[in-house]
Amino acid sequence: MTHVTIFVICLAGFAALALATDRAQHTALGRELPPPSTRGLRAVGWVLLLLALWRTVAAMGWGIGLVAYSGHTSAAAGVVFLALIAWGRRMGR
Repeated sequence: MTHVTIFVICLAGFAALALATDRAQHTALGRELPPPSTRGLRAVGWVLLLLALWRTVAAMGWGIGLVAYSGHTSAAAGVVFLALIAWGRRMGR
């Protein structure tokens, strides 16, 4: 259950960071968000990634925790990246 929790937190963090970019905002929302919202999304994204790091290290220790965190962040970033591509292609039709 720890791995699922960590992955979901990483996924939410990368989704927030992705939505903090102008290109993803245009792709997902069709418009650009105001600067305070963009800064808020960026802050939330980083806080979620730090929370996932803390949760991983607390559950597994520094040795295995950092390796697990690296794997979770890689997988979550890949899922967000592929979702943005799929969303952009779907909206392009």
